[in-house]
Amino acid sequence: MSRPEDLLEEARKEISQASSSESLESVRVKYLGRKGLLTGVLRDVGKLPPGDRPRAGAELNRVKIAIQALLDERKTGNDSGAAIPVPGGVDLTLPGRGRFFGQRHPLSQITAEIVSIFYSMGFGVVEGCEVEEEYYNFEALNTPDWHPSRDEHDSFYLAPGILLRTHTSPVQIRIMEKTKPPVRIVAPGRCFRRDAPDASHFTNFHQIEGLYVDRDVSFANLKGTLAEFARRVFGPEREIRFRPHYFPFTEPSAEMDVSCANCGGKGCRTCSGKGWLEILGCGMVHPNVFKYVDIDCEIYNGYAFGMGIERIAMLKYGVNDIRLFYENDIEFLSQF
Repeated sequence: MSRPEDLLEEARKEISQASSSESLESVRVKYLGRKGLLTGVLRDVGKLPPGDRPRAGAELNRVKIAIQALLDERKTGNDSGAAIPVPGGVDLTLPGRGRFFGQRHPLSQITAEIVSIFYSMGFGVVEGCEVEEEYYNFEALNTPDWHPSRDEHDSFYLAPGILLRTHTSPVQIRIMEKTKPPVRIVAPGRCFRRDAPDASHFTNFHQIEGLYVDRDVSFANLKGTLAEFARRVFGPEREIRFRPHYFPFTEPSAEMDVSCANCGGKGCRTCSGKGWLEILGCGMVHPNVFKYVDIDCEIYNGYAFGMGIERIAMLKYGVNDIRLFYENDIEFLSQF
């Protein structure tokens, strides 16, 4: 019986000298084929004394694996030599390699869409800092010390008077401090609140605020602007309505609803039987806010609005849990 090590060395030499896929296949058949040299030696193991068979069989199997590894390396070029050329220059035996193409997050898509809509109406785009002073986040927005939103259990305070902004409204104050009317801007960005995460709340979320300040600005201007926005986002068949509400920094204030797409306004589980879904808050800028930024409210007035990006995305795409946007589930995100 030939020595296994001798067969391995012979095979190694012939594999290294192979110059084509055909010659490499010939080497494989010579040593590992049904009538190959190593196969024949394996058959002879049964002729050995019983005590020698296990050791001889294990040694031959090791050599067989080693020869197969040499063949694979020579075929792919992973040994020090070049890969064996194949017809057409492509190795058809290799598995396919799929390409993963990334895309923008659905929240980024919605933000870009909303910004584009308001930009087409003449609004500029401004971004602000996420770590904000309490003055800009609350006080200058006509939110007094006793207001619940200023409590530590509702906001993330980093130091006395410094917190993670709870909305993007501080951008409006900073812009009006530096820019005299007319002012027409939208301010998208990330916000933070100490909310317990559930299907509709998260500690991190996104908002986009709008502000228009000029002479003779009316609530009718606000309604027309937001009606056009809603129809572009949700479709021309959707109806809208405004309900009186309270916000410290606007007066009068309102919440805006769109008709439920699921039931067409008839009432269903999605809209809690009301036929309407709330999408944003809005109103005329409060005179006290103008005082903080030294704008004469006898000459100028304006409107402001704010909406949650996640809220708009959930309504548009039919997503029932805000947490899905933050779980980094590729299968979910790739749908958009």
